[in-house]
Amino acid sequence: MAKRKDTKYIVIHCTACSQNATVQSILNYWRYNLKWSNPGYFALIDPLGAIHFLAEQDDITNGAKSHNHNSVHVSYIGGVDEENNSIDNRTDKQKQSLKRLVLALKNDYPGARVLGHRDFPGVAKMCPSFDVKVWYAAIVAKNAIDRIEE
Repeated sequence: MAKRKDTKYIVIHCTACSQNATVQSILNYWRYNLKWSNPGYFALIDPLGAIHFLAEQDDITNGAKSHNHNSVHVSYIGGVDEENNSIDNRTDKQKQSLKRLVLALKNDYPGARVLGHRDFPGVAKMCPSFDVKVWYAAIVAKNAIDRIEE
């Protein structure tokens, strides 16, 4: 499949729901509560680290208003505590899968910036409940060190 040439962003999200939520319950929320015909994300990572592909990689999904046409959106299930406060509660398996997925997407879209949903102007939520810029910079630095040591 040919990749979209206009993909500028790889956007990381959290679902802002319990980690006990199922993929189907999230899909149902989008479809029946929000009345979306497309899913919110290209891929969703459950607490066990399984990556659920909800759309084709180049399909437009509903992740970030005004940026859906030029972004690929990925999310992990979680991101809030029992009181609905923002918290980075990614499991180790979610962290591993997210890293693997983002690196694969970066390979497909080398010019795309890796950002969190909250990094876009006008977004008033903490999604994805961690600083994506710091996280991604650490991954890039570690990969550079690993290449030097090889």
